[in-house]
Amino acid sequence: MSLFDIAFYIIAVLTIASAIVVVSARNIIYSAFALLFTFFGVAGLYVLLNADFIAVTQVLIYVGGILVLIIFGIMLTTKFFDVPVRSEALHVGPAILVTGAIMGTLVGVVLKTKWFNVMNVQWENTTKKIGEKLMTDFLLPFEVASVVLLVALLGAVIIARREKF
Repeated sequence: MSLFDIAFYIIAVLTIASAIVVVSARNIIYSAFALLFTFFGVAGLYVLLNADFIAVTQVLIYVGGILVLIIFGIMLTTKFFDVPVRSEALHVGPAILVTGAIMGTLVGVVLKTKWFNVMNVQWENTTKKIGEKLMTDFLLPFEVASVVLLVALLGAVIIARREKF
């Protein structure tokens, strides 16, 4: 077993264990902090796949933006701080059926796919190429997306600040 395999298994176990804590923790703060480790685990898996741009994007957007927003939202709503996350109505039967169907589909796909083994893959830095494409060939869609996000942000602020009459 190589060092790559050991790193993969450690990161995979960390990611899966923290994802289980996210969905099973009774306290929403514990869920949010477990989500931190889940996001870092996914970023680590991207690093192992040589997807450096996606790994950095994962850390910046999800850990740096979304998770911090969730934690601040939880902290600022102090009267809901100790509310348990679980409800009394647990639908274990349908969840097991859906999960089993998804797992069966994934196992079938894995077994039927003809996998190929690539040896001696050269690591290539993709961040520079993606940056050049965003600033040359795809500049207009990039700017349109930023304007759409700005309008969505302004709309959210207007909706949140609307006074009740």
